Amino acid sequence: MWPCMSRMMLRTSFDTAQWTIRVFPYMDKYPVNEIFYSLQGEGFYTGTPAIFIRFSGCNLTCPFCDTDHAAFRRMTGAEIMDAIAPYPACHVVLTGGEPSLFVDDLLLALLHDAGKYVAIETNGTHPLPHGIDWVTLSPKDHVDAQAHTVLRECDELKVVYCDAATLPSYEHIKAGHRFLQPCDTGDGDAERIVKETIEYCKAHPCWRLSLQTHKLLNIR
Repeated sequence: MWPCMSRMMLRTSFDTAQWTIRVFPYMDKYPVNEIFYSLQGEGFYTGTPAIFIRFSGCNLTCPFCDTDHAAFRRMTGAEIMDAIAPYPACHVVLTGGEPSLFVDDLLLALLHDAGKYVAIETNGTHPLPHGIDWVTLSPKDHVDAQAHTVLRECDELKVVYCDAATLPSYEHIKAGHRFLQPCDTGDGDAERIVKETIEYCKAHPCWRLSLQTHKLLNIR
């Protein structure tokens, strides 16, 4: 049985894009929002040259999401590999949207056969296929009531900090590294949130501060 067989008949509607996705064990084409080459701006691998493959579509609605889910191109695995071929980095980041809705064994095999180190950024509401090299879990159950995290282990736990009152401890999640990242509200409240995040990390030293350095540097 395919590792993804339990997701074979999953249907999830995304109101923002007004379309429906059916997740299969292997997808003929993947809804790709964009592919670009930059530096990882957040978390453990900050500063690492990386190829980003961003998928459109998510099962949650987060107020700070910056992905246009209505914009995408359906690409085969071969087309994705052709698109990333010009970039010299080995580090590939699968992001979204929610990439766990789309990433399958076939795409992972293509990436690994090309010598890529595959990282994924996920909200943790769906199981992941086996073989991903680095899992960044960013649970959203403190910002979306529909979020129910099923992952219990990850390489990196990265939580968006909005306020201390709504922040779970996530002690039940086994993680090699724990990061708090100030929520980018894009308004005058951002400075307060950054200061609170710093103070929370100081009071709870199991957490480390993660900043969106790509935004500070004005790069992708």
